[in-house]
Amino acid sequence: MSSYNSYTFDEMAEGLTEQFTVTVTPEMMEHFYAITGDCSPIHMDSAYAAGRGYPGRVVYGMLGASMVSTLAGVYLPGEHCLLHQVDSKFAKPVFIGDTLTVSGKVTERSEAFREVTVKFTITNQDGKKVTRGTYKAGLAK
Repeated sequence: MSSYNSYTFDEMAEGLTEQFTVTVTPEMMEHFYAITGDCSPIHMDSAYAAGRGYPGRVVYGMLGASMVSTLAGVYLPGEHCLLHQVDSKFAKPVFIGDTLTVSGKVTERSEAFREVTVKFTITNQDGKKVTRGTYKAGLAK
């Protein structure tokens, strides 16, 4: 099992940040297809993607956005997290081989719901934002 953070609700101060990097591989695309069944040619066919003006197959937007689950469940807050809501915007396409930096920052705390709001960004190796949004996470502790 990988290591993970164990922030408690009391430790989740506004301004707290965490980040990690991940490189998108062909195997990730294959696994995502196996799970979802999304066979859109923009994701599956290099020639089709090239015909649309892209340098290669476009990575599933939700594959990139799924890294928010890792950000929340492993990094911010980590083990005590239960995601309540995720809102995301896909700003730019991602391609196989891209290295993504997934960053989050606590922007709000709700004592009443023991919930935090985290603003996240996903940037590629060129520093361009590819995905951005917010998530709300409840904390068990």
